[in-house]
Amino acid sequence: MIERRPFQSLGGANHGWLKAKHHFSFAGYHDLKRMGWGALQVWNDDEIASETGFPPHPHADMEIITYVRQGAITHQDSLGNKGRTGAGDVQVMSAGTGIRHSEYNLEPETTRLFQIWIEPTARGQRPRWDTKPFPKHDRSGRFVPLASGFAEDAEALPIGADARVLGATLKRGETAEYRLPKGRRAYLVAALGTVEVNGLRLGERDGAAVQDESALQVTAIDDAEILLVDVT
Repeated sequence: MIERRPFQSLGGANHGWLKAKHHFSFAGYHDLKRMGWGALQVWNDDEIASETGFPPHPHADMEIITYVRQGAITHQDSLGNKGRTGAGDVQVMSAGTGIRHSEYNLEPETTRLFQIWIEPTARGQRPRWDTKPFPKHDRSGRFVPLASGFAEDAEALPIGADARVLGATLKRGETAEYRLPKGRRAYLVAALGTVEVNGLRLGERDGAAVQDESALQVTAIDDAEILLVDVT
């Protein structure tokens, strides 16, 4: 079963400096039919104006993955970490026992990103943060783990969750397959372009909630950039 969730149907808010769309209930947006997807609790599609951002605020017991689509985000936290994550790259924050951080767009252009929150497998873990570049040519025509709780995904940023966040870039007409083990769910968004997922067409930034499918065949209708989360 694959349920298409059109971008226009998503909840959201416009704060001027921040334009946010929410695939699941978040902050002031509440929808009993969209209360997460298994361990995946948040998928926010944010546009952050230049020279603005989120002032210091706390998190605990959540795996927070940020995928930058355009521009860059600069992070600073209470552990002493500071770093800039640019377009196509990923940052991970395991909030654990507690962490306080800020995120700002210090670029001259709007920053566009996906922020994904996944429940950890254990609470009260040591907090940490990391970022890593993922060149798009390395995931051309295939799904590549970007953040993962599985040891075999050695090149991915580690997270403390029974989950994978994967990315793929497809040229028009290309198809990539992802096998979904029994009992697992997936959530997929085309960050760029139009795609078909097992024959169901998704527009740019539409969501697809997947369950009871053994494999996903993703075909690019035009050049596409795709993000997929595999969770229980």
